[in-house]
Amino acid sequence: MKGQGRLFDGFLALLALMGVLIAALAVVAMATRPDTVVAAGEDDGGETPGGETADVTATITLSEFKIEGDLAIKPGNVTFELMNEGAVVHNLAISGDGQSEDINGGASGTWEAGELAAGTYELICAIPGHKEAGMVATLVVAEDGATETTMAHGGEEVDYAALDQAMTDSILAFPAETEGRGNVPLEPTIEADGTKVFELTASIVDWEVAPGQIVKAWAYNGMVPGPMIKVGVGESVKVRLTNDLPMGTDLHMHGVPGLSNAMDGVAPLTQPLIKPGETFEYSFVTDAVAVAMYHAHHHAQMQVPNGLFGTFMVGDVPLPLGRTISGVAIPETLDIAAEIPMVLNDAGVIGFSLNGKSFPATEPYVLNEGDWFLVHYFNEGLQIHPMHQHQFNGLVIAKDGIPLESPYWIDTLNVAPGERYTVLTHADDPGAWVWHCHVLNHVEREEGMFGMVTAIIVNEAA
Repeated sequence: MKGQGRLFDGFLALLALMGVLIAALAVVAMATRPDTVVAAGEDDGGETPGGETADVTATITLSEFKIEGDLAIKPGNVTFELMNEGAVVHNLAISGDGQSEDINGGASGTWEAGELAAGTYELICAIPGHKEAGMVATLVVAEDGATETTMAHGGEEVDYAALDQAMTDSILAFPAETEGRGNVPLEPTIEADGTKVFELTASIVDWEVAPGQIVKAWAYNGMVPGPMIKVGVGESVKVRLTNDLPMGTDLHMHGVPGLSNAMDGVAPLTQPLIKPGETFEYSFVTDAVAVAMYHAHHHAQMQVPNGLFGTFMVGDVPLPLGRTISGVAIPETLDIAAEIPMVLNDAGVIGFSLNGKSFPATEPYVLNEGDWFLVHYFNEGLQIHPMHQHQFNGLVIAKDGIPLESPYWIDTLNVAPGERYTVLTHADDPGAWVWHCHVLNHVEREEGMFGMVTAIIVNEAA
């Protein structure tokens, strides 16, 4: 037994010695291995002593609306460690050369982008509209292994005077003329029994979002937004949609009262898909006042942001005449000088826009001092937009076309996707007053003002 114990002790000692040798060999291997992982800015990059391409890791942070982090790295097989510190979905793409998966707000992810040689690369967020809002950066890949993190300017000095001039020039270009206008009222044909028939055709057209910015828009009757449909309460209505798109579609009338399930416009649940070249007719009788929309429901994530949306009005929203609300008296009688439908979008080929146009091509609204006007907001985008009128408080009188028992005053109104608000405003102060979304990256960038901006121009009373 004692001999066996000595043998066992010797065996343990041998194992310990082998462990020491293995650990030493591992240290040597780590010092010479050709695939050592290299973080951005470290000394090892390019090719390893063994001639193989090194692995490089870069940490990138995404947010509304910036790309920050390790934007100066060495050549190699690059892996991006991504963190979305924003509230909405973002991703990372190298222009023309692949992109990461979408990453939800607050989440992280990894993108193996492959081998990047020395040079400069444009990084963007490929979510529609996000590049235009500022999510673009320059990635510098250099053999010398730049150690400083750079941001949107790729390490260059900022020319603040040029930024000032770009902003001034962009504002002075308003209002700019472009081809095409949306929200044009659609005239119906009237059948013998009084039914109003509206003809819509969905097709892809050239649409000038801003001066010189022509996109392939998915449009109803060649315009974005599609033509406005307006009818009265209790009227018989038919909407005939002809599909000239390269794929199937349907038509959901969002918030229009009086629809049966068969007219809800959700293929293939309530109707067959309208294939290219086909026509489908929606028939119904309206039964209440509505501030509504119509849009595609089939592949809506693509078709709607690209332009397949329009406004649908039934009757007139009642005004709170003669009431005093938060100390402000509304007249017993008043004339509405302008009724403004304002469709908000932030994605697709249309991008950040008001009624299908981006500043400086957005439409200014000209009023006279003392005029009352109505605004109907429709959000057909993917994000919330806090809409702000300079100078004038507005009285919110209806939500989704439903009159509010307790209207309330605002100067900034959050409008979420799918929502509609009706706001009564008194233009009682002359001047040119800016009107915009207050998510500032939706309205301004280094090249100047763009996107979701317009103005109310109030002429002084004679």
